[in-house]
Amino acid sequence: MNQIDIQRVFESEGQPDEAQIQAWVDAALEDVNQDTEMVIRIVDEAESAQLNEQYRHKKGPTNILSFPFEVPDGIELNLLGDLVICAPVVVREASEQHKPLGHHWAHIVVHGVLHLLGYDHIDDDEAELMEGKEIEILKKLNINNPYIEVIKA
Repeated sequence: MNQIDIQRVFESEGQPDEAQIQAWVDAALEDVNQDTEMVIRIVDEAESAQLNEQYRHKKGPTNILSFPFEVPDGIELNLLGDLVICAPVVVREASEQHKPLGHHWAHIVVHGVLHLLGYDHIDDDEAELMEGKEIEILKKLNINNPYIEVIKA
């Protein structure tokens, strides 16, 4: 079983409940043949911006930050790491991209879990692999490809 410690330090309308988050995490970890643990912290823009600047040297808040845990040699621990999700950014992006808020939350959670598993999107080949995996996982959750631009009339 995949254990998640959800820390809600920022409450906002439209946030997914624990069962939804668990389902998205489980879908992203379907191919991992071991139980895992992670922390998901839902924050405001100020905390996201502070962490983004401190760890990525980038200004301003971002939708998600991932902090993979590197298990020291000789230690048996299934901790994948921490995800920090900025709720106001997720809400704003969903609106700007004309996507259902729940679908965007699912995409952000899946995206973060894949980062914890070592996926990245720094170069084009990595991005293509990671995005393909996201699309595949989200399809199983009946969520459309998040990379297709939705144009509102």
